[in-house]
Amino acid sequence: MNPFTTDKHEAFRNKIREFAEQEIRPEARKLDQEERFSPELTQKMAGQGLFGVAIPGQYGGQGLDYMALVIAVEEIARIDGSQAATITAVNSLGLGPIYKYGTEKQRQRFLPPITRDGKTWAFGLTERDAGSDSGSTRTHAELIDGLWHINGSKMFISNSTSDISAGITVQAITGKQGDRDEFSTILVEADREGYIRRPIHNKMVWRAADTGELQFRDVTVPEENLLGERGKGHRIMLETLDSGRLTVGAMGLGLARGAYEMALDYAQKRVQFGRPISKFQSISFKLAEMATKIETAKNMLYQAAWLKIHDQPFGKEAAMAKLYTSEVAKEVADEAVQIHGGYGLIQEYDIERFFRDQRILQIGEGTSEVLKLVIARKIGL
Repeated sequence: MNPFTTDKHEAFRNKIREFAEQEIRPEARKLDQEERFSPELTQKMAGQGLFGVAIPGQYGGQGLDYMALVIAVEEIARIDGSQAATITAVNSLGLGPIYKYGTEKQRQRFLPPITRDGKTWAFGLTERDAGSDSGSTRTHAELIDGLWHINGSKMFISNSTSDISAGITVQAITGKQGDRDEFSTILVEADREGYIRRPIHNKMVWRAADTGELQFRDVTVPEENLLGERGKGHRIMLETLDSGRLTVGAMGLGLARGAYEMALDYAQKRVQFGRPISKFQSISFKLAEMATKIETAKNMLYQAAWLKIHDQPFGKEAAMAKLYTSEVAKEVADEAVQIHGGYGLIQEYDIERFFRDQRILQIGEGTSEVLKLVIARKIGL
């Protein structure tokens, strides 16, 4: 018995695992090598209900809980980090803040194109000079005659440049609160004049995911596109990151599990000195340690997700889970390459891609250093 998941969760896991094995695995290596985002595969994922897992059915979602979303991301990441990144960004960063902070009119307008039509939506926080220091945003939005006029740029934005990207939630300076900048969040459709997209290529990680740089040159949207209260944008963004850390944690867990399974299979088939290398203590101990770390990471992540779905404070646990799962992904992927030996260094073996993809996990959704700062504050330091 599992204290965190139900039979319904596990049935959902089996469904997504089967889909990932049949539809994603055959495409993953080729898409990575070609550095190509696939709208066709993305639409297939949407067709499986993966766009809006935890969004109510009235908005086109599946009406499941956040644990189901964590499980879905974990199972996709077990096969391919790029597709898991797409799912994570659509759900936790795209749909999440619109559903939580949006008006009913905004929900009805912006959610169905994502959940029902398979469009993607971006989350515009990071800029060239505003990464971990998200308060250094320089994008501005000025309200003139009922229209927000937006000028600025965003960097390293997932799901932002493809033809199926419908828009972005932007953090922008909208005025002053005393001697401090006032930050607000605004929903910006991608077809607005002055909305300029540039895909980022030559990436080491997530080569089949849509990552881009955006520029806003006097982009105008109606005043009603303000998401949440004016001046509450930074809080909205940071609270969204708390939930996002659970899904990025799921990416780390899934990647670690996939890497471990590759190493276990290889060790049982690779023969040296007359027997499978899994029979040597140095290899069997590596695999035992990998399995232990994965189990610990799973329990930590699932507990944090359990707290969220039961409306308990979960920010500290989400930060801990994301920090730990990303470190476990790094350690397991590294040991998996070691077990593969020279074969782990060539693209013919998927562990090479996993070894690259794990590196982003200690950076995205809060660097490991920032997460330690968050945790330190949560424990009263």
